[in-house]
This record gives sequence, structure tokens and C-alpha cells, in this order.
Amino acid sequence: MNLRELVLAFVAVLSVACGTKKVQAPVSQTRAFPAAEVPMMITEPSERIAWLGEHFWDRYTATDHLYYSDSVTVNGVTLDDLEKQVGIFATLIQQGAPEDGEKAMTALYTRMEAFQKAFVGANLLPQLTGLITRYFYDPNSPLRSEELYLPFAKAMADCPLIESLDRQRYAREARLCALNRPGTRAADFRFIDTAGRSRTLYGIKADLLLLVFGNPDCHACKELQTALEGSEELSAAIASGELKVVDIYIDEDIDAWKEHIPQYPASWINGYDPDFVIRTDLVYDVRAVPSLYLLSADKTVLLKDATPEQFFAAMGM
Repeated sequence: MNLRELVLAFVAVLSVACGTKKVQAPVSQTRAFPAAEVPMMITEPSERIAWLGEHFWDRYTATDHLYYSDSVTVNGVTLDDLEKQVGIFATLIQQGAPEDGEKAMTALYTRMEAFQKAFVGANLLPQLTGLITRYFYDPNSPLRSEELYLPFAKAMADCPLIESLDRQRYAREARLCALNRPGTRAADFRFIDTAGRSRTLYGIKADLLLLVFGNPDCHACKELQTALEGSEELSAAIASGELKVVDIYIDEDIDAWKEHIPQYPASWINGYDPDFVIRTDLVYDVRAVPSLYLLSADKTVLLKDATPEQFFAAMGM
């Protein structure tokens, strides 16, 4: 055995003795994403969704082999394919029960952390966490869900494998996700309506209340207004008082808001935040407009930061 072979053999033995696979060579260039297979004995659709969500990443993050990685490949899977799988995962777990979605996100973190500890220096952790944040937390993502992102952000805030500043960022995101969660009472606030009266959110009585944080210059806000006005069912619910729409402007250019008052539907309650507490004091975490909250009669949050599609679905439309 020559000197090179002796050194390689020593390194291999040392890596096993230390319990790490960080020096293992990749076994393959690229591969198809190894999808999880639901056991045949699980036939109930909700149970299949729950099982698949919790085990979605098992085969991909298995630590028996390390696959090729570079700037566009993550553990043997192309970055484009990995992003596609994150989209599939996000869509899947949002179809199941909330508690099952939370288990799925916790399982993802657990598998990801174990993989990164086994293969120090691999790029799976930074690439996959970036995609999870983009799909579940980015305000422009149609699949965003702060409720599902919360357990992931909490786990990442305690992750020993990332820098302190990154842990602080995840901790802050977790605190923001915990504001006004579904099933809790929405935070009350004061606003000034179009007639100059001081009112409060809790002072508005309705079986259902659609709270909209918007901006008169926002194109998506105008599209939402058009969609709401174009629905006969919602128009009837608003006319009867069963549903009330409260649109709140939270920025500082009050004169611009006043100029647009005639453009708002007369059936809506419109106002602005005179104290600038909604955004600055983080009473609500409004990261993009329109931001929709559906509240019950006692102001319990039914939908948080919902998309218009999610709101219409909740209204049976």
C-alpha cells in the first residue's frame, strides 16, 4: 500500500470512529426526487395525506448515502426539481388537518437537521430552508401559510447549525407568525372612518367580518374590490349586515387616502390608523397588501392573511 492509499484508508477509519459522514464521496451525479410511498393499508384520504406529509422527505434526506451537490444540485436532485417538490409538499399539507400540517413541518426540520449533522458542509440545509421560507412565508406566495411556517421557524430559531443572526431572524419571524393566529381573538385597534369618527374594530357588530388592510393605489386591492362587488352572494350578505367589510389604510399619507374615498364601496366601512400602531407596534404583521382576515362575531380569527381565493372558498364560493 502506497502513502496515498494509506492516508485515504486512515481518513475513512477516522470518519467512522467519529460518527460523521462528512468526507464520504458522492455516489451519483443526479437523481430523480425519491418520492415517499404511502403504505397500502392506509386507505382513508385524510390519513394518507397525514402520513405522506410526515414522511415526504424521508427518502430524500436518508443518511445512508450522500449524493452530488453543487450550485444547482442538492443531494443529487436538481434545484428546479427540489423547488417543485416543495410546492407539492406545501399544497399537500394544506389539504390536511392543521395538526397534521404542523407534524409534517416538524418532521421536515428533524430530517433536515439530522442530514446536515451527518454530512457537514452539505448544501441541503441552506437550499431547502430558503425554499420553505419562500413558499410558506413570502407575502407574494400563493401557498403562504404563517400557521404552517410557525413550527418550522421556531425550530430554526434553536438550530445549532446556523449563525446567530439567522437564528434571531427566525425567532422574530416566529413571533410575528404567532400574532392573531386562527382560533384566537383578533387584536382590537382604533381607526378613523370616512366621516372622521373614531371607532374600534370590536365596536363593529356582524356575524362575519372581513378585515382588509389595503391601499388605494394597490392593483391587487382594486382586483379584490371588483371581485367582492361582482359576487351576488357577498353583495347580499353585506346588504343584510351578515357580512361587513372593514378596509383599513395603515400608511402615513392620509391625504392620498382621503382623495380615494369616493372609490370605496358605500357599503364598506373604511378608515385609517391615526396612531400608526398597526404596523409600527406590530399589532398585525402586514407584510403586503391586500392582507385579509376573516373574523367571527366575537372577533375570533377564522382566516389569517388569507388570499382572496381562500376567502372565497371559506364563503363557499
